[in-house]
Amino acid sequence: MTTTHPAIDELKAQARRLRQAMNDRGTPLTHSTALEMIARQHGARDWNTLAALAAKPNAAPKTPLFVGAHIRGRYLNQPFTGEVLALSALPGGDLHRITIHFDEPVDVVTFESFSAFRRRVNAQIDADGVSPRKTSNGVPHLVLDL
Repeated sequence: MTTTHPAIDELKAQARRLRQAMNDRGTPLTHSTALEMIARQHGARDWNTLAALAAKPNAAPKTPLFVGAHIRGRYLNQPFTGEVLALSALPGGDLHRITIHFDEPVDVVTFESFSAFRRRVNAQIDADGVSPRKTSNGVPHLVLDL
């Protein structure tokens, strides 16, 4: 799930409105305290954290992964399309185990006079759809286009 944050100018305006409302009720509030309160309302631990998050461009939502989803990507640096047959979270919550059935077999050997085709693979992926395991040249085993 992608969290979007208002622009910094809007967050500062929220802090000014909060400060004014509190002052009108007889509870004076400094501007820095109002900024910290706004940060906590948006789920950040402090103003600096929220300002950094708001400065980042809001990412487009990722394609959701689910059993039966039709996906595309690269397996051992070979392009593929396929269907998710199984998907489960691994302990720790950072990685998922995924089983993919390719629409067309993928040749996993780059040597011209030899081929080895795979039709189905099991792999681990992170939240970005990238396998933490890499080939000898540093390319991830599996990269999904999310």
